[in-house]
Amino acid sequence: MDARADAAASLKDMERIEGTARGRSGWYAAYLWVFAGWQLVLVPTVVLWHGRTGTLVSTLANALVVVGLSLFAIRQPVIPRGHGGRHLRVIGGWAVAYLLTLALAFTAFPDSVVFAVAAALGCALPAAWAAWREGRRAA
Repeated sequence: MDARADAAASLKDMERIEGTARGRSGWYAAYLWVFAGWQLVLVPTVVLWHGRTGTLVSTLANALVVVGLSLFAIRQPVIPRGHGGRHLRVIGGWAVAYLLTLALAFTAFPDSVVFAVAAALGCALPAAWAAWREGRRAA
């Protein structure tokens, strides 16, 4: 009878640990929502604000946001299973959209506000899609 009680206590502990891990795994969705929202500011700034000042301001602001998000991610106690691969796919999708945006903005659509808005949405899409999926997975 003692073995059954030990097994039941172990299972109860495992359920508690799993519940805690699931509850704290939603941080990645918040991280991705902030990243997606930042694209709505960064991309139009980069596309429409030309010159040294625009480059300096957007680069410094982007560095601050990336450092802030990185510090936030480092401090999280739970890393979701498969996080590395998912994060690489999200950032890879964003990088493709961002590089395409830069190429088109400086060649075909200089100073186009409509393009800047569409490009910002396109650059935010990979992170927003992943955040939506992460939110559903954590729930």
